Amino acid sequence: MLYLVKMDVNIPSQLPAAEIKAAKATEKARSQELQRDGRWVHLWRVVGAYSNYSVFDVDSNDDLHEILQALPLYPFMSIEVTPLAKHPSALDSNK
Repeated sequence: MLYLVKMDVNIPSQLPAAEIKAAKATEKARSQELQRDGRWVHLWRVVGAYSNYSVFDVDSNDDLHEILQALPLYPFMSIEVTPLAKHPSALDSNK
């Protein structure tokens, strides 16, 4: 199942810089692991914001929920999820 996910990140300024740096590094490693295994299909930055649009390919709503909740920056995120379906006019809709 494909999902479009918008993640807006808002890290509190009072967090220690070392804690923020460690969380960002762990987040990057985890996102790259999910990209390598094919579950995080696309990752796009939103220009001018600490946000991204991502496409996930996972087996279920529960799988996506577990992935998102396990992200190190999850406590600082606002997340919008949109389930996706193939469009009948898409050139690759017969695949």
